[in-house]
Order: sequence, then C-alpha cells, then structure tokens
Amino acid sequence: MKKNIVMLAALVLGLSTAAQAQYRGRGGNVSLGVKAGASLTNFVGNDAKDAFNRDFTYRFGFNAGVFANIGFARLFAFQPELLYSQKGAKFDGSSDAGFRLHYIDVPLAFHVNTDGFFFEAGPQVGFLVAAKSQTGSVSVDIKDAYKTVDVGYLAGLGYQLKHGPGVGLRYNGEFTNFPKSTTTGSVTVQPRVRNSTFQLYVTYSFN
Repeated sequence: MKKNIVMLAALVLGLSTAAQAQYRGRGGNVSLGVKAGASLTNFVGNDAKDAFNRDFTYRFGFNAGVFANIGFARLFAFQPELLYSQKGAKFDGSSDAGFRLHYIDVPLAFHVNTDGFFFEAGPQVGFLVAAKSQTGSVSVDIKDAYKTVDVGYLAGLGYQLKHGPGVGLRYNGEFTNFPKSTTTGSVTVQPRVRNSTFQLYVTYSFN
C-alpha cells in the first residue's frame, strides 16, 4: 500500500520534471503548484444505508496537495495531482456520529483553458490510508472492512493562471464500491456504496 503511494508520487514528480525540461524553452508551459480547500462528502448507491436502515448525509472534510499543470496547446493542459482527501458521511439527523475515510488521491485532470478560466475532467485513483467509525469522542478503526483502491472520475471548473492564485470547484465520483464483499457459503454480497465528494479549493502556481 505505502509502496504504491510512493511509486505514484514519484510518477507525478517525474512527469512534471520531464515536462518542465521539455517545455522550459517554449515559453514556460509548465507550472507546479499547491492547493487546499474544503470538501463536502457523502455515501451514495443503492445500499447507502447502515445496518439500522438509517440514511447518510453530507459531512465536511479537508483536501490538500500538489499538482503540475502541463500546457500542450494554447487551449489544453494536463494536470496530474497528488492529494490528501478526507471523505465519509454522517448519519442523517446526527451531529457527532458517522464515518471518516482518509485517502491519497491521484487525479489526472485534462483542462480546457480560456484566459485563465478552465473546465476539467478526467480519471482518478484513490488509496485508502485510514477509516474510522466515530460516535462523539469514540473512534473505531474499520479500515479492514473497505477496499484499498477506489477508481473514479472528476469534473469541475475554475480560474487558474500559470503563476499566482486560483480557485476551483470539483466533483469526484466513483465507479467502484468501497466496502469489501462478504461471502457466506456460496453467496457473495457486494454492498453498492460509493464515495461522492464536492471540493472547493484555492491554488497557487509557480512557473
């Protein structure tokens, strides 16, 4: 698990370094940056209820990380990222009970740019690093009940220059269900529950 995260971090860094070397002489079409913001997260899917048939609702979280914006045409750019992202959900009607999941996400965003404004979309892979069930001050480790890898997608918009501050709004959806399947005899049950995340963030780019 940790080895996979390190390898992906090295891949993102390698992509940005190689692209920077390639484009440095063509007007500086590569910029590195940092980003951070708030998340609004929930569980969705046909089985997005707990064992007592209670619904889940949104909870706030945090996201932060680094990115490399690689311009390969006047209107288009590729932006690989490495992010820490909090996900999870609360029980509907409860202010202190729910689930908190911690991921290292690797979004691969393709940007369509126009004068700093951009639209983005692309795939994303998330690696679960911790998962807790929380009720008030009591927290229980439940990481073993969930899959290590999530595969999903992103879509969003924002404003971001090659140098300086920016802002964006993004949605992260998942193709895969994050709970592990269970088998009893010849019957296998796969809960149909996925992460759903809205992210509002600010960026700062260095060219």
